[in-house]
Amino acid sequence: MEQQTKNKSLILIVDDVEINRFLLGNIIEDMGHEYVMAENGLEALHIFHERNPRLVLLDISMPEMDGYEFCKIIKANPHTRDVPVIFISAHDAASAIVKGFNMGGDDYITKPFIPEVVKARVKMHLGFYAAHNELKEHNRKLHASVNEQLQQMELEKKSVLYGLANVVRKNSCYAELHMEKLGYNCRVLAQAMQFSPHYERVVSDTYIETIELAAPLCDVGNVTVPMEILQKDGLLTEQEMEIMKTHTTFGGQLLQDIANCSDYNDFMMMSVEIAQNHHENWDGSGYPAGKAGNEIPLSAQIVALISAYCALTEPRKYREAYSKEEALDILEKDVGVKFSEHLFRICRKVSRQFR
Repeated sequence: MEQQTKNKSLILIVDDVEINRFLLGNIIEDMGHEYVMAENGLEALHIFHERNPRLVLLDISMPEMDGYEFCKIIKANPHTRDVPVIFISAHDAASAIVKGFNMGGDDYITKPFIPEVVKARVKMHLGFYAAHNELKEHNRKLHASVNEQLQQMELEKKSVLYGLANVVRKNSCYAELHMEKLGYNCRVLAQAMQFSPHYERVVSDTYIETIELAAPLCDVGNVTVPMEILQKDGLLTEQEMEIMKTHTTFGGQLLQDIANCSDYNDFMMMSVEIAQNHHENWDGSGYPAGKAGNEIPLSAQIVALISAYCALTEPRKYREAYSKEEALDILEKDVGVKFSEHLFRICRKVSRQFR
């Protein structure tokens, strides 16, 4: 097995154009890492299993086996699926980018590439890969611990997730208390729902406690979204929006992977369903799955509504914060489209308690 130090990683560069391989190799070498090169997917597969790289820089159009097929193969293997794959391709159409993500790709850079952008993406995904492996190892040890240790380590795991969520918050330029505000307001709304005949059988005291803890992890998948998209002041392009949408599936999968390494608990299960579904709309027009009505998990419905409220009542670079009443008036226009009418009516009744 390839021995790699903590600060030096082996990167696999796959491209059928020699100049591209050497340009990328120079960038990787300049970062202090090592690289190995392949001309096509078949050669890359052999090298991949021999050398165990920590990241792959992958072209799409190549002879014998293209980048899509190579990515699909390694992402289908549970032993290799966590290795980050960054597509670097001249294909800049939204369909090509989306197909790359659908094949399991972790990022997409269009040619001609900018060295600084390549370095930033490589650094980000290497860091995330290391953190993910540390979490997996952490959870493996969890099973060998006694009950007291299990409880303590579960708390530590939440701290890691909140730390990751806080990084996402900063990258997205959300207010400093955004996560606390989101969790608190979800709790207030859930408590009020206990007194509604529509929700009283579903919303227990445990449910209320859990949604307050799980809600702040809703956008954890944004850790893979490029900074220039997260911090863009204007409207996103169609291509940028497609990339942005991937944060729901990635966030859900990240949390599901962590949940799979632990004993069943409500916090992780609710975190997964929120991350995956908080951009679904009541009328079925949302993403990623186009769920409608009560196909959408109730926890995700609550977070979607409160997240929109928090966004409106927090200042942005391009506008001042809306007042509570202004925000609720704006949200009411989306009742029946994005939000359940029953849920919104309860939300408006208890809005004075919101932060």
